[in-house]
Amino acid sequence: METLSYILKNLPILLKGAVVTVELAALSITLGTFVGLGIALMKISKMRILKYLGQFYTWIFRGVPLLVQLIFIYLALPSVGIEFTAFQAAVIGMTLCGGAYIAEIIRAGILSIDKGQMEAALSLGMTYVQAMRRVIIPQTYRRLIPPMGNEFITLTKDTALVSAITVTELLRRAQLVVASDFRPFEMYFTAAVIYLILTTFFTVVFNKIENKLALYE
Repeated sequence: METLSYILKNLPILLKGAVVTVELAALSITLGTFVGLGIALMKISKMRILKYLGQFYTWIFRGVPLLVQLIFIYLALPSVGIEFTAFQAAVIGMTLCGGAYIAEIIRAGILSIDKGQMEAALSLGMTYVQAMRRVIIPQTYRRLIPPMGNEFITLTKDTALVSAITVTELLRRAQLVVASDFRPFEMYFTAAVIYLILTTFFTVVFNKIENKLALYE
């Protein structure tokens, strides 16, 4: 009973951190989608310079661990006059890293569309940009839901890394409580359960969206 009372007493603190966790994940997946779309279009472009720049971007941000990126943005950039708050650094780092993975998801989705669709659009007088915007991309979004759902869940779990740059998300708040009360088992166990609840909830939501789109298809 004492353990349960202790957990319930500190639960509001952890839930505040969970809100920050969801905010970070939502912002990162939203901004990362725009970044990823741009990089994906660069990688499938016929212009070599754009293709190489897109490949370079994904090589960097998929190759360097997210934790290293976060520390670099928050702790290293200030030494050259570029400063961000901890939350801003977390959003930027997770957006740039997530964007690299989302770019590959979108690129694969676009390439999965039959080439004849593009040829037909061009034959109707559309430009390449118009064909992508009106014909190709609208057909890809249903195929993107499963991998994008997985990426969102991955980003939700990766928010735990931003505790290293003092963002007070779920794990960081658990660490602060443990530092004060010296009861690690209860706090870290509760934090793990909250993470599990969040990822399970988002998994169910994306599965429902995927099933609904499959019915329409």
